[in-house]
Amino acid sequence: MELAFERRGTGPSLVLLHGIGHHWQAWLPVLDRLAAERDVIAVDFPGFGVSPPLPSGTPYTAESLADAIESFFAVLGLRDPHVAGSSLGGYVALELASRGVVRSAAALSPAGFWNRSELLYARAVLRFTRASARRMSPEKAAAMAEDPLSRALSGGVMMAHPSRVTPEAMLASLQALKDASGFDETLASFAGLMPPAPPKVPVTIAWGEHDRLLLRRQAVRAARWSGQRVRLLKGCGHLPMTDDPELVARVLLEASR
Repeated sequence: MELAFERRGTGPSLVLLHGIGHHWQAWLPVLDRLAAERDVIAVDFPGFGVSPPLPSGTPYTAESLADAIESFFAVLGLRDPHVAGSSLGGYVALELASRGVVRSAAALSPAGFWNRSELLYARAVLRFTRASARRMSPEKAAAMAEDPLSRALSGGVMMAHPSRVTPEAMLASLQALKDASGFDETLASFAGLMPPAPPKVPVTIAWGEHDRLLLRRQAVRAARWSGQRVRLLKGCGHLPMTDDPELVARVLLEASR
């Protein structure tokens, strides 16, 4: 299907997938670093960012989002691209690796490796964050984004260093969260989300040292699933692209070599 995307650079193709409630702009801190060596395509999932929703009657699940990304590959004429994702996008990247339709996959704090209590916690945090964003008036949102303390309090769950996000990026991410038509159904589908089948291509999994949404101990289960060591992103939270763009770009370039 046709999806909104940003494309930069030359080289082997690398498709970037965002987390629930976000948009392709989540990757802006690393986009140009990656584009120096890759044909980078950052895409909005259906029902997120400015992409159209899934066709009527199609449920919002990680698997249906993976189907949409597979179709997107065909629209762009991409054959076995590299893929990288964060959170929900990380799970979708691993799902595509299990299907064998990508050359490699990198996942940053991927969803799906939680136990029941961790899932309930993550869903509660995401539900609260979405409700807060939808209640916030444009004037209050603008004031929050401009105030360093308010920005730190608002972004502290997702980032280890929320001061590094610009007011403009904060406002844009709040708007994306408010407008995400696929959010509620996708979040509800997390109740049945299990790790994908074993991967058919090389995978790299990395986890933020200070991830406060998908807690770091989930990396142990991801390591068992992948059969390899999970890389720890020191000083990073759930959105490491903002916390340490240079480190994340290095990890993704290494994963897609």
